Amino acid sequence: MKIAVTYENGNVFQHFGHTQQFKVYKVRDGKVAESQIVNTEGSGHGALAGMLSGLGVDTLICGGIGGGAQTALAEMGIRFYGGVSGNADEAVNALLTGKLKFEQNVRCAHHEHHGESHPCGEDRHGCAGNGGSCHQN
Repeated sequence: MKIAVTYENGNVFQHFGHTQQFKVYKVRDGKVAESQIVNTEGSGHGALAGMLSGLGVDTLICGGIGGGAQTALAEMGIRFYGGVSGNADEAVNALLTGKLKFEQNVRCAHHEHHGESHPCGEDRHGCAGNGGSCHQN
């Protein structure tokens, strides 16, 4: 099993599409065997999913994540747990022990809309599935 976490300063970064790093954990026998920090080099939503797939990641822990990114991850066969915050290492350990608290219906939690000018009801980046809101519950 390989788990990636959107990563910044030891914590779960809160926007999948803007993460500059992932912390990737190799799991053996239900425990973290090794980990490394991987730079994303500014890739966007779809490219990030492809990058994770190329690294052999099968599970993602993140904060906010839009519908387009969710679709890209699903197409790559990557399970994700969104709406997670706090320490990245603790989140991985919580997942491995079945105690991870996550938001099953998470959506992106940003407001800038990637520099686009449109109301939240327009689904240009996957937020409209959250009742037209780009914010988590």
